[in-house]
Amino acid sequence: MPAKIKRKKFRTGKTSVYLNGRLVGFSESGAELLATLREQRRSAAISSEVNFHLNERTEELYVNTDAGRARRPYIIVENGKSKLIPSIIPQIRAGEISWAKLVQLGIIEYLDAEEEEGAYIALKEEELTPQHTHLEIDPISIVGVTVSVLPYPEYNSSPRITMACAMAKQSLGTYIINYNLRTDSRAHIMSYPQQPLAQTRPYKLLKFAERAAGQNFVVAITSYRGYNMGDAIVMNKSAIDRGLGRSVFYKNYEAEERRYPGGQKDKFEIPPATTAGYRDEQAYKYLDSDGIVMPEVEVRNKEVLVGKTSPPRFLEEVTVFGVVEEKKRENSLAVKSGENGSVDSVMVTDSLSGNKMAKIRLRSIKIPEIGDKFASRHGQKGVIGLVMPQHDMPFTKDGIVPDLIINPHAIPSRMTVGHLLEMLGGKSACMSGKFADASAFAGDTGNDFRKILSEFGMQEYGEETLYDGLTGEKIKAKIYIGVIYYQKLHHLVSNKMHVRSRGPVQLLTHQPTEGRAREGGLRFGEMERDCLIGYGASMLLRERMLEESDRTIELVCSKCGSIAVHDHIKNRDYCPVCDSTSLEMVEMSYAFKLLLDEIKSLGIFPRLLLKMKC
Repeated sequence: MPAKIKRKKFRTGKTSVYLNGRLVGFSESGAELLATLREQRRSAAISSEVNFHLNERTEELYVNTDAGRARRPYIIVENGKSKLIPSIIPQIRAGEISWAKLVQLGIIEYLDAEEEEGAYIALKEEELTPQHTHLEIDPISIVGVTVSVLPYPEYNSSPRITMACAMAKQSLGTYIINYNLRTDSRAHIMSYPQQPLAQTRPYKLLKFAERAAGQNFVVAITSYRGYNMGDAIVMNKSAIDRGLGRSVFYKNYEAEERRYPGGQKDKFEIPPATTAGYRDEQAYKYLDSDGIVMPEVEVRNKEVLVGKTSPPRFLEEVTVFGVVEEKKRENSLAVKSGENGSVDSVMVTDSLSGNKMAKIRLRSIKIPEIGDKFASRHGQKGVIGLVMPQHDMPFTKDGIVPDLIINPHAIPSRMTVGHLLEMLGGKSACMSGKFADASAFAGDTGNDFRKILSEFGMQEYGEETLYDGLTGEKIKAKIYIGVIYYQKLHHLVSNKMHVRSRGPVQLLTHQPTEGRAREGGLRFGEMERDCLIGYGASMLLRERMLEESDRTIELVCSKCGSIAVHDHIKNRDYCPVCDSTSLEMVEMSYAFKLLLDEIKSLGIFPRLLLKMKC
């Protein structure tokens, strides 16, 4: 074995003292100074917001008083005993001692990230030793608010907890009580929200049950004829018909009578037929006499919600008889393409600038369908792959039919044991009639649930014999079935569904627009192009990237190779470089023609050399 290398310690015998990163002086004994400062803080002689850290290796004492430090409260431990003695707890419960008083009395103190480095913290009072300096108030305070409401996070892998936190923010519930009085641009409201059967203590303390964002589902873990392959899920159609996972989507539209510099202004009205850009008469069929849609009518895409006429872009237009006429433009607010619903409310008010404004809220009921996204509180997300009638789904001997079937392959590799535990806890809560405690580090255990289930004559490990709903045969393997809280996420297929055959193109490139909102096409990118090249599918490549995109036919000069132009006055085609009329029609992508124009703008003359086709 090589001899241990002795490291030299460069000690000056004095400790450098830094205040908020600035050197302010030296101390003969850093440990004594630290003990004195800490004692003064605990006796309220100096502010409780000051933190200290002694780095013994570098002989530096850091004193931090600046803003922006993350700090956490801990119970102070002295000689292996907590300073929060049992006699104080009844006084806290009675409200005789406040939180600020606990800090002032030196029972609780806040540590920042740097001071935590020199602390030895115990999770529970039973674990205290003379070496410990602090005690956690509650182990659940280690995690943040979002994680603390998740059931059994300590049983799951950390990426799944991160996902569960992200998806908890996407879940549909009741985000605010007065939603019907608000005009938020988009809003989702779950029709029949429930509180979970497996709850954590922070969930109750934060009163999340009043803003529930999910429902308790009966879930079976088994593969079902390939319809729940991967992360897909099979859902019970009869449960959906009874209101499972049903939500309402609100969309807000706004129109304003704007004023223009010339004293002109827009006007809410049913546009007359003489208006420039007048739509089909059917588009205005739901408008009232004031030009605003009536409440509770069913509207579809492209139908007008607020009829509006605007002044022309140019102040006056001369007619064929020489009369100056001001012609109105049609500028109505219509339902966006791909959207529909009922007019929930109409509000007419004044905007901040004093103009008349109309706000229309559309309401559409969102019933779970194939493609909608659901997730448990363990990062187990999935989309509906099959909606199946109840009489065709597997059932237990008691006639219990699952609302949801998830794939067993979702569990082992993701290591979400908490998901299985919550299913067991939800099942025992159904039998006992009491909520299961799923708090991190201190909740009910699997043994507690197994005891309850066996008391009620059920299989203690949550497995049951199921029967095939289609054939009536007994399924040979036992299937894990339980009750777990599932969230409907706002990624609804009806808000994402998009198809396009023909549609608008961009002015610059002549290629189709991008995105659902602009009725755009699906992007066929470089990698997709590479696949077609690899397969040798040249005609399909030509169709996607030329004929269905920005195909154009340009005239090219056969002498100098430049793009020809058309003279509209003389009605002739000619080459702008050599004035030749010896031109050929060449098929190309408009993006290529645009590239040639941009190269010309750099002062470079690109030439297209033509040759006869074979």
